[in-house]
Amino acid sequence: MAASARSFHRSLLQLVLVTDGRGDPARLERIVDQVVAAGVRTVQLREPELPARVLLRTCERLLPILQRVGGLLLVNDRVDVAAAGAAHGAQIGHRSLPPELARKVLGPDPVLGLSAHDRAELDLATAGGCDFALLSPVWPTPSKPGAPHLGAVRAAQLTAAARLPVVWLGGVTVGVLGGLAALPQVAWPAGFAVRSAIMGADDPGVAAAELLAATAALLGAAAPQPTRP
Repeated sequence: MAASARSFHRSLLQLVLVTDGRGDPARLERIVDQVVAAGVRTVQLREPELPARVLLRTCERLLPILQRVGGLLLVNDRVDVAAAGAAHGAQIGHRSLPPELARKVLGPDPVLGLSAHDRAELDLATAGGCDFALLSPVWPTPSKPGAPHLGAVRAAQLTAAARLPVVWLGGVTVGVLGGLAALPQVAWPAGFAVRSAIMGADDPGVAAAELLAATAALLGAAAPQPTRP
């Protein structure tokens, strides 16, 4: 099933699931099905160990789940897989094609996100025709123990100065979200991206629902409605 071209809307970024690279397509399908049912509308398939053909087949398993709810499936790094119509777009970083070339390969319609860590990379995302940037790491994260992090204040400053929607990644939990209400609204991100707090949860659907409620309370947005089988 080919992903159809669609207009990007920042509301889809309220909570983004980033997969954890364990490379188990059946597990990924099960978790994505659960979190989409809970209200998640964007999934970033980050599975660097999967060969292109396996990644393509995994996209074919996940794409219908997102298609049914008008959501987005983004594939990490592999612009070629996204350009083949297996996903709605791509998430690129410093090892990927430069954003302006990725945009040429994808064409004007697919969604393109850039992983950024500072002001220069946020500006690069804008200049390269990206739809949004994923800023990280905002808080300490178990996936990169001991790594430097921006902190909420610096992340807010970068977000306020950015010229495109920004999503925060790194150490996102219900607890840290509750402490962001004092930030000026201009500095709020479009949403939050989560890996460990959902992928490592005993019940990914419940974890996603709790995070969605917290993001909705902070951003003043309506929590996406859960779907029913």
